[in-house]
Amino acid sequence: MRVEPFEVAIPQASLDDLHRRLDATRRPDVPAGATGPEGPWQFGTDDAFLHDLADHWRHRYDWRAHERAMNAWPHFLAQVPGPDGVEIPVHFIHAKGKGPNPLPLILTHGWPWTFWDLAEVIGPLTDPAAYGGDPADSFDVVIPSLPGYCFSTPLPVPFLTTAQVADLWVALMRGLGYERFCAQGGDWGAIVTIELGHAHSDVLHGIAVTMPSFPGASRGPHAPEDLLPGEEDYAERTARRLRTASSHVAVMGTDPQTLAHALHDSPVGLLSWLVERRRAWSDCEGPDGVRDVERRFSKDALCTLASLYWHTGCFWSTERMYWGRVHVPWTSRHDRTPA
Repeated sequence: MRVEPFEVAIPQASLDDLHRRLDATRRPDVPAGATGPEGPWQFGTDDAFLHDLADHWRHRYDWRAHERAMNAWPHFLAQVPGPDGVEIPVHFIHAKGKGPNPLPLILTHGWPWTFWDLAEVIGPLTDPAAYGGDPADSFDVVIPSLPGYCFSTPLPVPFLTTAQVADLWVALMRGLGYERFCAQGGDWGAIVTIELGHAHSDVLHGIAVTMPSFPGASRGPHAPEDLLPGEEDYAERTARRLRTASSHVAVMGTDPQTLAHALHDSPVGLLSWLVERRRAWSDCEGPDGVRDVERRFSKDALCTLASLYWHTGCFWSTERMYWGRVHVPWTSRHDRTPA
């Protein structure tokens, strides 16, 4: 495995092009009449919020300041052997722990997230003493960008499954000198981490996920006999929420490239798609029942997310894992119990 130091350095020409496109945004004539409980978000992204955010992105957001913050951590780019020996570019942060015997830990993000969404935990995990903790609890932290995301581009294969990404992570960690490690993930990162536990338990100290699931769990409705007493209500509420919270899967899992052409060319379109999902999935509801995405994510955080997707041109390849999930049925690697 080849590993080289990496610096986040977006060319000024890309920033200038973004500003030009934002200046040329064609705003739609949105019909009035959104009176449901979601108010102006009833039909999707609120037009007024979106264009206020786009104005912030254009006139007040400072990418270079966020770029400097990213480069405060050590970044690397590895070429990791993937399916059929194809080298997959994997960008990652590798922050060493400050303790007597740090445990290696790989953290995996999901969609629409990036490696940078996990940055706030690097300090407490690598240097717990600085946060009032015990140095013995420190970790060597590895935060990769999923293949096809941000600086783990270009993706040299049509798509990768979560099982293939799990295999990549084992190769990456071994290449860094870690024969055993811990793993944590959310969203796609949770599924990759669960795949690690399923297929590579021999190299793991343990796993933790923020989206408990198992491969194939969300395929189709559950039969009544599949549910334990008390689970019926949970299954019904989950199904109801998924009708809107997972609407992106319908297009990204079937015709991802069709959408990608539009969002690769329009920064405001990209911003709209990403921000609407952040609002739908985050705990941003106030005491009044109104959901406000800025309760959880600042304008700068949302613009940093969009900037990472925009300047790396990665949206099209971030969708491909959805296509793989829909079209490549999951199969068990073994017949052990527990799995």
